[in-house]
Amino acid sequence: MNLLIKNGRVLDPKNKIDEQLDILIEKGKISRVAKSIKEESARVIDAAGKIVCPALVDMHTHIRQPGREDEETILTGSRAAVKGGFASITVMPNTKPAIDNQGVVEFIYSEARKTELVNIYPIGAITKRLEGKELAEIGELVKSGAVAISDDGMPVMNSHIMRMALEYSKMYGIPVISHCEDLDLSSKGTMNEGYMSTVLGLKGIPAESESIMVSRDIQLASLTGARLHIAHVSTSESVELIRNAKKKGLSVTAETCPHYFTLSDEAVLNFDTNTKVKPPLRTRDDIRAIKEALKDGTIDAISTDHAPHTEAEKDVEYDFAPFGIIGLETALSLSYMELVKTGFLSLLGLIERMSLAPAKILNLQNKGHLSQGSDADILIFDTEISWVVEKNNLESKSKNTPFLGWTLISKPLELIAGGKHIMKESRIIKNEPR
Repeated sequence: MNLLIKNGRVLDPKNKIDEQLDILIEKGKISRVAKSIKEESARVIDAAGKIVCPALVDMHTHIRQPGREDEETILTGSRAAVKGGFASITVMPNTKPAIDNQGVVEFIYSEARKTELVNIYPIGAITKRLEGKELAEIGELVKSGAVAISDDGMPVMNSHIMRMALEYSKMYGIPVISHCEDLDLSSKGTMNEGYMSTVLGLKGIPAESESIMVSRDIQLASLTGARLHIAHVSTSESVELIRNAKKKGLSVTAETCPHYFTLSDEAVLNFDTNTKVKPPLRTRDDIRAIKEALKDGTIDAISTDHAPHTEAEKDVEYDFAPFGIIGLETALSLSYMELVKTGFLSLLGLIERMSLAPAKILNLQNKGHLSQGSDADILIFDTEISWVVEKNNLESKSKNTPFLGWTLISKPLELIAGGKHIMKESRIIKNEPR
């Protein structure tokens, strides 16, 4: 059945739309965006007083299947994405086994089709088993459907290997997503190196661990002419390096995550292991730099770095807990509160960084916008609704978030993916958990 969304405030960054319009959806595609559309055969969704925009796209999601289904599965990760307003997510390559061959890519697509919820795109590994020693079969990965390559979770320490990855990526028109970390500098570190790590007696990870590798990879991008994407930017030094690279006209893009512009290293004071992320939470000065970088376009996209871990894994001493937090279900609300409510971004600008920009970086041409003929992936949300982050209202299989108990503003209400209405009034209306 055709769908007709009426009376909402439509935001579409690509087409520079911000006005009250109707959207007609036919055969899974956007048919018309105009005022006062009449279509008697369509089912009407009344979006009066709500925001209607392209569904969000997350280009940095850790779905633990295959290998760690106790932490997250493609189904539970998809349901978390739906609740967060995302109709398209990636699978980062640090699964078990890693996404370093055609078989694993095909498995992920097969499992994703079974859920019939969101679009899922695997990101292939740069090196076999993420060991940083030998390039994976990049051509095979791209042919089977990988949309980018990365060793995320581990940096590619060998500069020659990274150069070769960038060279190969040019042949296939895909970006290389770089996890920028110097392992020799960050070794055994658990939080940002500075005043707070000294007070708490925890081994620190210096900002230079990130910025040194950002500098190296930018230079390799300049050498090769390839497309480089810097993941989870956390420091002011990295921001300046990326800003200068863009001024030089290099093909460099970047992302950050809500926790890097919401929490500083002061959040570690209570030793909550749900504040342990990599790169670590940095200083208030870094937060300001990242917000400014989002404002001026130095940082292109907001991603989640959704990284599920079981309660048992996190319920240990801070030194021994794994890095990572979940983020799909809180990303929009946190970003709205920290960036729009504070005046750093317009609402249109926020949607651009959470939908259009990541779709463009990943070459998902029919995602992230509301142009006629594009995929009907549409989010309806309310900026006036507040909600409390509680374990029992999270769809992710893991609950490792530092935002438990927080009251957030702005809530996804309806989600349409491929023309199918899959969330209504914040309730997923298909595919209950198995």
